[in-house]
Amino acid sequence: MTDPRESGFKDVTPLTAARERLREAVRPHDRTEAVPLSTAAGRTVAEPVAARRAVPHYDRAAMDGFAVQAEDTFGAGDRSPAVLRAGGHAENGDDVGPGEAIRVHTGSELPPGADAVVMVEQTDTVAEDVEIFDAVAEGENVAPAGEDVANGRPLFEPGHQLRPSDIGLLKSTGVTEIECYQPPTVGVVPTGEELVQTDPDPGEIIETNGLTVAQYVERWGGVPEYRNVVTDDEHALRAAIQRDLTKDVIVTTGGSSVGERDLLPSVVDDLGEVLVHGVAVKPGHPAGLGVVEDTPVIMLPGYPVACIVNAVQFLRPATKWAGNMPRSPLPETEAVLDRKIASEPGVRTFARVELDRNGPDGDESAAPPTATPTRASGAGVLSSVALADGWVVVPEEREGIPADERVAVQDWERYP
Repeated sequence: MTDPRESGFKDVTPLTAARERLREAVRPHDRTEAVPLSTAAGRTVAEPVAARRAVPHYDRAAMDGFAVQAEDTFGAGDRSPAVLRAGGHAENGDDVGPGEAIRVHTGSELPPGADAVVMVEQTDTVAEDVEIFDAVAEGENVAPAGEDVANGRPLFEPGHQLRPSDIGLLKSTGVTEIECYQPPTVGVVPTGEELVQTDPDPGEIIETNGLTVAQYVERWGGVPEYRNVVTDDEHALRAAIQRDLTKDVIVTTGGSSVGERDLLPSVVDDLGEVLVHGVAVKPGHPAGLGVVEDTPVIMLPGYPVACIVNAVQFLRPATKWAGNMPRSPLPETEAVLDRKIASEPGVRTFARVELDRNGPDGDESAAPPTATPTRASGAGVLSSVALADGWVVVPEEREGIPADERVAVQDWERYP
């Protein structure tokens, strides 16, 4: 590899192509574990799951009323009700014999011998008899066993990410634990000799990128190992990369550009291979991607905004791929741009915006909201991301977006 500190970024890789190269380098792991339902929400299914019992597991009344044998109600009407004997009690397991009716409640087990339920509104109790004013057919107002879920029915396939509603379904079908993929592991390595954790002196900077990235990894379903800051030294950087080769993914922050102290690309290339160095995105083109001993290495820029943009574009999908997790699109809000966004052709631009959802007279129901760019530049201004409501993606083929155009605002914070 030519030393980029000598050549600079002569070429940058389009974002889509860079992500495809990363996808080829990420190997989904095959580690699984049995997870109790109480902690399974958000986990990814590793083996096919089937119902262990039917839902409902018995024939049950679908209405309040009387359980009967349907043929005893044939011909019943307002003027000529069918008169049946009030039978025993459903809770006692009493049978419904010919010419009998037993009171049942919604959800209660259908008594033996019964094959239908007459709604209570269509009945009248007179002494020991029950008058039926409407005929019912066999199976009417009855929820048969397995109506919701049949015993043995396939429920979820590998790769499905469990939702809270899925947990309820699994429990109702007799499943108590489920085989899931273990969360992917990510080594998070902040770099830079100027970084400190507390009380910076002049010339020193509080380390935030590694902490922020580690928090995102956890939100995206991974298990981060947030390492101590590594100084700008080839031997130290080399040791840091080698230490985390047991992880599914390694991500570094800082030291990825072409300056004198940007040593990471050379270190990664010496240990393995640099796949991409320089991506056609703004902010954040100094990002790099590599692989060392089958472990993907994502080199994020040191400027905070550029770091977050590239983390969402590369680390988020890599974490999902490594952990066999589905990758959902970022949620979007349609808005009207109130100021022009400038961009460079051939570069995908991520413009931070704030949303004003209040319409005329404070009416939040008025649509769409207004999107106001927070900054057109400033990859090092962390507050411009932290205080934004999302970003507008300007595609490579466009040279900016004019004011008053409808845009999609991506909310990278709201969705795992």
